[in-house]
Amino acid sequence: MATLQDLAVSAVINILATFASLLAFALLRVQPINDRVYFPKSYINGRRKSTTSSGGLVPKFVNLKLITFLKFLNWMPEALNMSEKQIIDHASVDSAAYLRIYLLGLKMFLPMAFVAIPVLVPVNVSGSTISFLGKNALHNDIDKLSISNVSPGSQKFWFHVGAAYIFTLWTCFLLYKEYSSIASMRLQFLTSQKRRVDQFTAIVRNVPSGSGLSVSEKVEHFFRKHHPHHYLHHQVVYNGNKLAKLVEERESLQNWLDYYHLKFERHPEARPTCRTGFLGLFGRRVDSIDYYKQKIEDLDKKIIIEHEKVLNDPKATLPVAFVSFNSRLGAAICAQTQQCKNPTHWLTDWAPEPRDVYWQNLAIPFVSLIIRRLVIAVSMFALMVFYMIPIAFAQSLANLDGLAKVAPFLRPVNELKVIKSFLQGFLPGFALKIFLFFLPTILTAMSISEGHVSLSKIDTIAAAKHYYFMLVNVFLGSIVSGTAFQQLSSFLHQPPSEIAKTIGVSVPTKATFFITYTMLDGWSAIAAEILRPKSLAIHHLQNMFLIRTEKDREQAMEPGNIGIAENLPRLQLYFLLGLVYAVVSPILLPFVIIFFGLGFLVYRHQIINVYDPHYESIASFWPHVHERIITSLITSHFHLIGLLSTKKAPSTPLLIILPMLTIWFRNYSKKIFEPTFSKHPVEEAAAKDAIERAAGPDLHLRPWLADAYLHPVLRVVDDLGKRGASSRRTEDSAPIIRATNDLGHQREAGSRRADYSPSSSISELSSPSPQYYVSRHV
Repeated sequence: MATLQDLAVSAVINILATFASLLAFALLRVQPINDRVYFPKSYINGRRKSTTSSGGLVPKFVNLKLITFLKFLNWMPEALNMSEKQIIDHASVDSAAYLRIYLLGLKMFLPMAFVAIPVLVPVNVSGSTISFLGKNALHNDIDKLSISNVSPGSQKFWFHVGAAYIFTLWTCFLLYKEYSSIASMRLQFLTSQKRRVDQFTAIVRNVPSGSGLSVSEKVEHFFRKHHPHHYLHHQVVYNGNKLAKLVEERESLQNWLDYYHLKFERHPEARPTCRTGFLGLFGRRVDSIDYYKQKIEDLDKKIIIEHEKVLNDPKATLPVAFVSFNSRLGAAICAQTQQCKNPTHWLTDWAPEPRDVYWQNLAIPFVSLIIRRLVIAVSMFALMVFYMIPIAFAQSLANLDGLAKVAPFLRPVNELKVIKSFLQGFLPGFALKIFLFFLPTILTAMSISEGHVSLSKIDTIAAAKHYYFMLVNVFLGSIVSGTAFQQLSSFLHQPPSEIAKTIGVSVPTKATFFITYTMLDGWSAIAAEILRPKSLAIHHLQNMFLIRTEKDREQAMEPGNIGIAENLPRLQLYFLLGLVYAVVSPILLPFVIIFFGLGFLVYRHQIINVYDPHYESIASFWPHVHERIITSLITSHFHLIGLLSTKKAPSTPLLIILPMLTIWFRNYSKKIFEPTFSKHPVEEAAAKDAIERAAGPDLHLRPWLADAYLHPVLRVVDDLGKRGASSRRTEDSAPIIRATNDLGHQREAGSRRADYSPSSSISELSSPSPQYYVSRHV
């Protein structure tokens, strides 16, 4: 198992990697050529212009001002200057709430460290020895700092029980305050002066079939009858997934056509050519411009046919609609009540904001959702079982001594101290990090397959899966498999009744592995996040081979986001490690504290300067964060109860109260705060409506809400037509313009009848164009 020397090797590697990343970032961020990598938010907000469009040749790409290099650490105070309110205005409530998780970790574990290290570590060191594990057990000097070093039946365990009570009460107190603060932040945002279309809109699913009416007619009839004073209009949803694929293909072809046009403009002496086969490597050589023009024209015909089919085929109409109301009160009443005596029909809920809608999943039949989620649950179980293999392999690297006893061929490696220190101190955490690299992508795909209709919900569900995976596989799996390898000889020679005892007492000795993993994942990886090596490399490769104009450069700029599905489980893992090891091995706490401090600084900078949120869920993920920390706290209780029971501690019975107290607190917090994250108080909605009506009595919401939930693919079709009409190559997009206009004239009357009240006037709709009626009906 890892020794002090092994930990020292791992610490040196990770500290050097962390400082190298921070130093490289501080130097690269001031280079004009990297501006769009490290300050994309400023370009998106229009506060920064291109630095390569003026000045001399060298200053356009390289910063020659020496003074900026002397201030290379300025980014740290700059990241701390912005207040929380400014972060909400600048980024989102989600971003502010995400940063508060790091602050919560610091508030939680700093006081714990000041109590545990001066009190519990001396108590542990003063114990007899860890020889209680037996002559075949493996240990090192770090284990003497853990509870494993306290003799069985000792009265010293009263210190650990007292610390467990103090830490539990402190954690619950902080969680209560934080839940209250986030709930207040959410309500304040909802009652602010800014109107949001989702505050006036509910999504209705599983519209019942039959009765001979179309989905649109059913929705209008139902809501006019049951919500006569608040119903404004609705937008039925069509299955546009196939059309979306065609439009995406057309965008790709158009990019190639634009590229060859630019290439020809720069070198008019010869028209560009390409091959028609696989990846442009095979097939006959043709004129590139003519070839892509023809492909686009052929694809336009398919888009027109599919567009007309989507709008006219009843089978393409989904039993889903976005229903808008003339007040927040009306939307709240609809979204938060049961609409029908049959609980499976007319299912209403708050509509996600337009950016948050995952349109592809709206086409999934409601009856198939239960089957999908059952299949995903079984797949999740199989994935957990499969991942135990690489995790066991990673743990085997951390316990070469145990393996060498049963595998003598490893003894030569064991005798090379430098290699052994590297293998045991750094490689296990690195191997585990590599095995977990693709996990967030897999879990997000599984969550999408479950049929959730919003990106925020998909991210939150993926984060939940990821957390339980980390709890079962990374935490429990590492402990069980690591202890098995560490005590391999004991496992092979002792009776089965003693194995549980050996595992229970040996759990604290796994702190060494989690220390090395924290240094790698919590220090080096966080520092690499601010350096953005992947984005930096892709940006410069695109500049060299793909980007030709300023517009191309803006479109290629990908700022990313905070990554709820990936980063929330990582945070929750460190809450789990901190809470579990705060009592049994407090030496882990300083490493966890550094993670939260460094993470807060790095992600604050990224949120201010880099990330561009894909949606605003108003911190809807916070109840899940609270729930996972409570789960971690209860896990720590049961772990300590099991550990002290194997130690025959006389104070063990008192610990039974802790999980009961924590579960009571969990239920109390859930009852008090969780409704704030799923419902909007009718009182608040009515008050906000009254204020808005007093400020603007002539306010017309219909034009503002008219196409708020227009399917993105139809926006793209309209944009293609407009862009084609205004460009020099009008003929490329003319078929779409003509077809859209024709379809608009054909369906204009039907759309108005289905989506607007009889008293609606055209002037109230700001005189939309004919194609507007086609698009907004979707």
